[in-house]
Amino acid sequence: MATSLSPSTILSSTAAAKSAQAPLTVATKIHISAHPNKHPFPGSAAGLAATAIAAAAVLATAPPSLAESPPPATYHVYYGTAASAANYGGYGGNASKKDTAEYVYDVPDGWKERLVSKVEKGTNGTDSEFYNPKKRTEKEYLTFLAGFRQLAPKDVVLNNLALSDVELQDLIASADNISSEEKKDEKGQLYYVYEIDGVGAHSLISVTCANNKLYAHFVNAPAPEWNRDQETLRHIHESFETVGSY
Repeated sequence: MATSLSPSTILSSTAAAKSAQAPLTVATKIHISAHPNKHPFPGSAAGLAATAIAAAAVLATAPPSLAESPPPATYHVYYGTAASAANYGGYGGNASKKDTAEYVYDVPDGWKERLVSKVEKGTNGTDSEFYNPKKRTEKEYLTFLAGFRQLAPKDVVLNNLALSDVELQDLIASADNISSEEKKDEKGQLYYVYEIDGVGAHSLISVTCANNKLYAHFVNAPAPEWNRDQETLRHIHESFETVGSY
């Protein structure tokens, strides 16, 4: 016998069928959202997050800017007169010394001059000194002794310099390596060049005779500053020379 279905019965069956399918539809949506990074749409929240992560990775691996590199060192020339203690005025500056200079060397811009006393000049012959204000033990200075017409053997000269320089004595005593060589400038003037590599410090020394005097130019730095500023320190070491006759 045929069964007739009323419109209400059909609607009820349709509604029941939709209700039975609803959980599957929700489960399918939850399953898709559980993998937001698999193939995110560009405009979706997942797509924006993925783009942000990729951009951060690029920035993190980008090379440092050239603007972060320290600027090259600049210098000015110091003119030294090697005046005796009796004629030494004890004043800083070198604006009036150019015409009477006996030696010159470069000084890094920003370094400070230490005024040398008459007593110090008379006892160990220190004539001039400049230092890095960020690290006072990073410095260059010059000593001179009158009455020398020519250089003695290299080892004798270095030992004699250490007699009146306690810092040099300590550096030599703790040195890992000491090297020495002879050089001549374009005028034929002879220079002794020493390099002392100590446990905690480094020293470059240049010694020559001229004007009946012995001049010794020192560049000293603690090991960390030497490693950082080696190019600058070698430059000022090589800039030393005497002026006039020899």
